[in-house]
Amino acid sequence: MSERNDTPERDELITSNIPVVTHIVRETMGRVPSHVSRDDLTSAGLAALVQASKSYDAERGVPFARYAATRVRGAILDELRGIDWASRSVRRRARDLDATRSQLAGILGRVPSTEEVAKAVGMTLAEIAQNDDDIARAQVLSLQGAQDASLDDILPSHGPTPEQLVEHRERLTYLVEAVAELPERLRIVISDYFLEERPMAEIAAELGVTESRVSQMRAEALVLLRDALNHELDPSLVTQHARPQGSAARRRDAYFAAVASRHAASVRRPVGIVALDETA
Repeated sequence: MSERNDTPERDELITSNIPVVTHIVRETMGRVPSHVSRDDLTSAGLAALVQASKSYDAERGVPFARYAATRVRGAILDELRGIDWASRSVRRRARDLDATRSQLAGILGRVPSTEEVAKAVGMTLAEIAQNDDDIARAQVLSLQGAQDASLDDILPSHGPTPEQLVEHRERLTYLVEAVAELPERLRIVISDYFLEERPMAEIAAELGVTESRVSQMRAEALVLLRDALNHELDPSLVTQHARPQGSAARRRDAYFAAVASRHAASVRRPVGIVALDETA
C-alpha cells in the first residue's frame, strides 16, 4: 500500500487521536520503574501515531483508533526494550540478593525472611523492597507485552512475526495457569499488587502481615512463576533446589505438576486465554 500524502483528513486523524497516545502512556507508566521518562514514551507514541496515519487503509474495516493504538503500543514497547529498565547497580544488587536468598534457603531449609536477607547483605528493608519493586515491574511488563494485539492489526506494521505471536501467547497461557496454581496468599499478593495495583500497605493489612512480609511473598511468588514457566518451556533454565529431597523441593515439584496438569486440561477445552485473576 502506498504511503498517504499530507492532507487535512490525515491531520485530523492525528490530532483527534492524540488522547489515544496519552492514555496508553499513562497506562504504561503505572507498570514501569519511576526512572522511565514519560516524555520519551510520549514521543515514541506520537511518532507511531503519525506513521499509522500514513499507512492506514480504511478499506480493511479496522477503525483508525484501534489500528493506531496497536501501532502506538508497539512503539512504546520498542522504546522500553531500548531502555535499561533497571540500572546496572540495581540489577547487580538483584543478582546478589537472589544469590543470598538461595544460600540462606540452603542453610535454613526454608525461604529466608526479608530481615534475614537484609542482615546478610547489609541493606535496609526499604532498600530491598525498592530493588525488588523495580525488577519485578520490569519482569511483569516484559511478560505482558502487547497481548491484546490481533494478527490483522500487527501484519501491516513491523511488529512480531506470527511465530513470535504464537510463542508469546503460549507463554501468557502458562503464566495465567501458573498464577492460578499459586498458594492462595501468594496468588492474592500477585493479583492485588500487579493487576489491581493496590499499595503494599493495603495488601499487608488485608493479610494481617507486615509490608516486609508482603515484599517477601511477592519475591517468592515471582520465583515460583519464573521456574514454573521455565519448567514447561525451557527446563534447562530451572534452578536446582538446594535440597532436592527436602519438603520445600517436593512442594515446588507438586506446584510444577499442578501447572502442567492445568495446562493439559486447558488445551482440551475450546476456549481462549482466561483472565489472570481466574481462581479455578
